[in-house]
Amino acid sequence: MMRQAAFGECVALIGLPGSGKSTVGRQLARRLKVGFVDSDQVLERRLGCTIREFFEREGEERFRDLEQRVLDELTRAADSHESCVLSTGGGAVLRAANRAVLHERCTVVYLRSSPDEIFRRLRHDKSRPLLQVADPLARLRELYAQRDPLYRETAHFVIDTGRPSVATLVNMIVMQLELAAQSVAATAAAGTKAGRG
Repeated sequence: MMRQAAFGECVALIGLPGSGKSTVGRQLARRLKVGFVDSDQVLERRLGCTIREFFEREGEERFRDLEQRVLDELTRAADSHESCVLSTGGGAVLRAANRAVLHERCTVVYLRSSPDEIFRRLRHDKSRPLLQVADPLARLRELYAQRDPLYRETAHFVIDTGRPSVATLVNMIVMQLELAAQSVAATAAAGTKAGRG
């Protein structure tokens, strides 16, 4: 059984819109007994409107500027004093600065879902600004082709969401976190022994 916050830092979830970051993130935070932060919710509170409204009014570039500032603040806070699970926006990895702070300050989990799986989940969801197009499935395929390499570059490990339940996905993530913690401990112990010899 994993002790509370045994990983000692922020666990950040990345992936396409609709890959389950918020749903899995809430359950993972409960399991780890740490706080849960959704960067999109933080952004909406600061903006005073939905992301979709802000996109329509100000455009994507302005939104990405604000998202970068918020991610820097959230990961800095988590890195310095408080363990948490952080759900990021689907496009957070588009900026190199975001990829760097996430990878350096957090344990990053890429929740990989195929465009077809996401389309089945989101086809009636009108709150996703990038999917309000004539052919949302084609748009998801385009986003996947563009972002999958960036998600993989940023992530410490990848979890394929496929058909597993949320509970199964949480178990898979916890197992990866435990293995990573054991690896770090073994490396530290080996370094200590080598230093004595």
